[in-house]
Amino acid sequence: MNRKYHEQIGLPLWLMSFITFLFLSLDIAIWAALGNRAVVISLLASVVAIFIIWRSSPLKISVDEEWLIAGRARIERRYVGHVSALERDEYFLTRGRNADPASFLALRFWINRGVKVELTDARDVTPYWLISSKNPSALKEALKN
Repeated sequence: MNRKYHEQIGLPLWLMSFITFLFLSLDIAIWAALGNRAVVISLLASVVAIFIIWRSSPLKISVDEEWLIAGRARIERRYVGHVSALERDEYFLTRGRNADPASFLALRFWINRGVKVELTDARDVTPYWLISSKNPSALKEALKN
């Protein structure tokens, strides 16, 4: 696969810290109510849960000669129509008030920019993909070429 563009959006440190502190507060409550044995089990479960959240959270976006891949979804590039790079205000409107319920959303709420990829596949009822991106103009350029 000859990649033209690749991006991975992971959890930011502040959000990962917040999730960790939520689990720790739960562990403290379990320790206060049930004692030491219960908190050991709870801590182990928390570590596993935090690891699963961290491991499953990244949004991987890649563009090559034939495919656009966003998360688990993929579409052939021949079905990619007009691509718009959206900055903050337009992005919020597109994912909020102006959203089409049939659209595919590959969003991360902590990212405030993205691209809107209109689809040309007549067999697909999805009008467009809305994809969060740290660098929407580079993603747009990769899809244009």
